Amino acid sequence: MASISFILGIIGNVISLLMFASPIKTFKQVVKKKSTENYKGLPYITTLLSTSLWTFYGLLKPGGLLVVTVNGAGAALHVSYVILFLIYAPKSIKVKTMKLVAALDVGFLGAVIIVTLLALKGGMRITLVGLLCAGLTIGMYAAPLSAMRTVIKMKSVKYMPFSLSFFQFLNAGVWSAYSVLIKDYYIGVPNGIGFLLGSAQLILYMTYRNKSSSEETEEKMEEEGSAHLFKRAIQMQDFNEGDQEMNMKNRSLNKGNSLPKPSVIRQYSQNIMKTLSLSPYELEKFYEEDTEKGFKESQ
Repeated sequence: MASISFILGIIGNVISLLMFASPIKTFKQVVKKKSTENYKGLPYITTLLSTSLWTFYGLLKPGGLLVVTVNGAGAALHVSYVILFLIYAPKSIKVKTMKLVAALDVGFLGAVIIVTLLALKGGMRITLVGLLCAGLTIGMYAAPLSAMRTVIKMKSVKYMPFSLSFFQFLNAGVWSAYSVLIKDYYIGVPNGIGFLLGSAQLILYMTYRNKSSSEETEEKMEEEGSAHLFKRAIQMQDFNEGDQEMNMKNRSLNKGNSLPKPSVIRQYSQNIMKTLSLSPYELEKFYEEDTEKGFKESQ
């Protein structure tokens, strides 16, 4: 049983490290553009607090080496993310972010460590830190609930990345199994909830995946159709302008001061208003008839 739990712990370390390393791509773009753009710093600040507390929990608990290694690496990565965010964030956001870091990652974390070491003894230390870690982990797994509501409302998985949902599902499942083997409820309960939420996310993804693909295809076809019609309208405008100028020159030469036809802008506006209520087939037919009419008038 000990060897199985150790293997599961190693697998959990690998999956968790992949999750913790996923923002690297985001921060490469931040450094390249020298701006945080619309990214929010709160997820990195709260994850830094969570990984720091789990590292402290692993140090307090006998046999908590695997908990220390993965969360210690996660904390180190998120320190880097927070520093980069503070460097490249706009001044107003930078001030707010620094206040959050000071309150959560320095003040709150420091207070928990001091109270735990000085005011508590024995099992009470593990109980306090374990409850805090479990609460933060449940909050982390519950964060995608807003994205799930968006998926159901819009019937699209555009705003719920599959890779993140899949790795959260795997991560929660592995750590849940690990907690059962070592009988650690502080690890088991939040990861069990995370496993259920991850399963719900994957079910939603499979339910609305095909609908999202069909909607994207329809949008692409509509864009291509609109571009084609716009191009035809521009060509028709150019043809009408050339034909109008030629007719006006011929009439001026043959009949002297004759009244001109309505302006090109007015004629084109009438054409546009007429086409608004037509179907794509009728539009095609309208353009063909208008072209033939133009050729006849020029003759």
